[in-house]
Amino acid sequence: MNIMLVTTWMWLFLLILHVLEGGVFAVDSKQFNILYVIADDLRPTLGCYSDPVVKSPNIDQLASVSTVFHNAYAQQAVCGPSRVSFLTSRRPDTTKLYDFNSYWRVHAGNYTTLPQYFKSNGYTTLSVGKVFHPGIASNHSDDYPYSWSVPPYHPPSFKYEKRKVCKDKDGTLHSNLLCAVDVSEMPLGTLPDIENTAEAIRLLESMKDSHHPFFLAVGFYKPHIPFRIPREYLKLYPIESMTLAPDPDVPKKLPNVAYNPWTDIRKREDVQALNLSFPYGPIPKNFQLQIRQHYFASVSYVDAQVGSILQALDDFGLAKDTIVVFSSDHGWSLGEHGEWAKYSNFDVATRVPLIVYKPGVTSPFPRPGEKTFPFIDVFQGTREQFGKGRGVERVVELVDVFPTLSHLAGLSPLRHCPSSSFKIELCTEGSNLANLIRNPERELNREAYSFSQYPRPSDSIQENSDLPDLADIRIMGYSIRSTDYRYTLWVGFDPVRCQPNMTDIHAGEMYLLAEDPGEDNNVFDEFDHTHFMPRVCI
Repeated sequence: MNIMLVTTWMWLFLLILHVLEGGVFAVDSKQFNILYVIADDLRPTLGCYSDPVVKSPNIDQLASVSTVFHNAYAQQAVCGPSRVSFLTSRRPDTTKLYDFNSYWRVHAGNYTTLPQYFKSNGYTTLSVGKVFHPGIASNHSDDYPYSWSVPPYHPPSFKYEKRKVCKDKDGTLHSNLLCAVDVSEMPLGTLPDIENTAEAIRLLESMKDSHHPFFLAVGFYKPHIPFRIPREYLKLYPIESMTLAPDPDVPKKLPNVAYNPWTDIRKREDVQALNLSFPYGPIPKNFQLQIRQHYFASVSYVDAQVGSILQALDDFGLAKDTIVVFSSDHGWSLGEHGEWAKYSNFDVATRVPLIVYKPGVTSPFPRPGEKTFPFIDVFQGTREQFGKGRGVERVVELVDVFPTLSHLAGLSPLRHCPSSSFKIELCTEGSNLANLIRNPERELNREAYSFSQYPRPSDSIQENSDLPDLADIRIMGYSIRSTDYRYTLWVGFDPVRCQPNMTDIHAGEMYLLAEDPGEDNNVFDEFDHTHFMPRVCI
């Protein structure tokens, strides 16, 4: 009898201890659904990241009940390589994808993906829009049937995205960068992300009574160029209120190899009409303001789509049972350093939003009938005031999402990959951030790092500098981002063996962030770099 009493009291003590540490038994024992929302080319220009211009009330509302990672970074600032990296939790040197022209299961290793892991654990896995990068990079199938239970959905109207559908003042149609439109005049009378939203809501409704948990990934196409968005969103950002980037000039000490000449921007008809010189331009100031206006408007357009999907979680009774992750594949330069687009190692190209919501952990469970995510109409003119959620300042990476989400869902933890993992199907090169989500850091960890990289064909700036094919890569820029600095080495690279030569240094960058948060003053030549070298060899 005494033994039974002792056992009972020990069990109660462990239960109380678990609750005090931030957990609840019921939370971890149940199966949670997953909603993973991915924007395309979205830097953290959001209200919840203290951006003073952008109106993003629905994402801000999500952030208010979530953990918000303020220093999250992509592993390569271009769509295909980044998506394969965070969906496999492997770095580009392991996926061997630096362009769009290979399928990792054939070219590198048969790596298990994030949705595939959930599928193997009984989840119904569903893909809407741009999750994997289309084409060869995902075997022309978005990695179906490995990753998904049913064939992924792609909106029919996306085929018009690069066609001449942008109406000029004279009524003629063009393929422009700036492309605010009347949706009713568009082919099929809609836009891709509007179709993505409708399909995601339809899938949520179809799964609300399912006996199996679901993993739903929704990939929005915006704010990727062209800025083909509903015209009304421009009204949120009057052009007279727009400002240029705080550092619109190319830094004097920036190595040529580090600069991206934004060639995809130059291919648009309205940009071609500006007759810009290659590689630096610059773009006229009035057009720079319009680019920034259209980018911000695109973010608000995506925010509305996200808000509709989040409200559907409430409408179908799923908010209390669904983990939500919101992120993007990389950032986008808006004129900083005289650059546009991505294709670099700067913060503006590699830093991403990362927001994680788990009911009962990042916020209390919603009460019966209580709405967690009521839709907010940005055009109502009210600037909603939300809490900032649980902020985490520690440097983290997109390769961390896979092990973190698996842990939050209660799946078996992933082991960390050994130095050579090409033959290992399931492991992670990231870190599990679940403890930071349950118990936000009390002290900033200055020993945390993110690693990014970007390939170049040459030391000089070329037409293919932004996106060289693998066979043309001769230099790789390996970059470390800590709380205090960004350090980048541009070194020789063998595209056949996919290996760098760390002794063949072509150029370097060093930015001390406390005094230079915009990464404008390269002080590389002022430092002894010996102690940095081992950390760059990733």
